[in-house]
Amino acid sequence: MKRKEIEFNAEDLVHSVEALAQHATGNAKLTLRSRSLTLPATIKPIKAKEIVAMRNKYGVSQAVFARLLNVPKVTEISWEKGRRKPTGAALRLLDLVRKKPSILQET
Repeated sequence: MKRKEIEFNAEDLVHSVEALAQHATGNAKLTLRSRSLTLPATIKPIKAKEIVAMRNKYGVSQAVFARLLNVPKVTEISWEKGRRKPTGAALRLLDLVRKKPSILQET
């Protein structure tokens, strides 16, 4: 097995320790490199009848519901008929609407 030589750089080590000290005392802002987040659980697919129920809860047409979701009317209709399933950001948005129906009316 080959051994890889590790280059020691005292200046980098001192800089890292100083940055840690500033962060610990609250003098440094958090960055993506120093922050961890708890990611939400994956969303289970939403069935066509659930999408119809959400739209009916609003009491709006397919066209209006599509506009509220900012998706094409054809896409919304395809979801309701079960021809297509929402994925990605649309699935996350529909999950939020399912949990908090008033979210689409917030500005």
